[in-house]
Amino acid sequence: MPLVPVLAAQAIGVRRKAQLLDEPSGPRTGRLGTGPTLRLLITGDSSAAGVGVDQQAQALSGQLVGLLSRAFTVEWRLEATTGHTTRDTIQRVTELHGSFDVAVTALGVNDVTRCVTRKQFIDRQSELMGLLADRLSASLILATGVPQMELFPALPNPLAWVLGAQARRLDMGLAQVSSRFPQVHHFKLVIPPEPAYAARDGYHPSALAYRIWAQMLADEIFARFD
Repeated sequence: MPLVPVLAAQAIGVRRKAQLLDEPSGPRTGRLGTGPTLRLLITGDSSAAGVGVDQQAQALSGQLVGLLSRAFTVEWRLEATTGHTTRDTIQRVTELHGSFDVAVTALGVNDVTRCVTRKQFIDRQSELMGLLADRLSASLILATGVPQMELFPALPNPLAWVLGAQARRLDMGLAQVSSRFPQVHHFKLVIPPEPAYAARDGYHPSALAYRIWAQMLADEIFARFD
């Protein structure tokens, strides 16, 4: 409780200083490559949408599709929006039609900042994973872990410490949800806490971080669909 005034002041300061970066331009659906068809869905928040770079080719979607297209004909779709929480993404997914072989999710930061409880997060992630597995027929769901928010350069302490602790709690909940679904793999993303891996806002990934993320995801997909 004694920290509340400090945290509130820091949160206001971060919001005032925040650089509101646009989502990158470029296609959000397409077909690329040769070989067996792989239907890919990427969904989630601003990181899934590629905020932090100028073009989708530099973002997660572009880099991941580029890697997968070496072995597959990738039919891909990006459904992600800045500010989206798990609940927002559930609504987005219910509006989709068709089926996918692989779904990648990137969520949690906005659930943390919106004060979503661990139980609420577990319930909503369970609903989302069920939709992806059942309604959209995804046989592999790579649920990217909630980021280590205490490492975000834009966040000062003790705010970074508090948000980081809640992010860890939600990520433990995501791991619990993942264990309930045979299709879901809780994907722990490890990005070095160095300036080169952060966008200029100190909050989103850089092109280099997206490259690492895409390569780790591609390795998982190649291993499952070899």
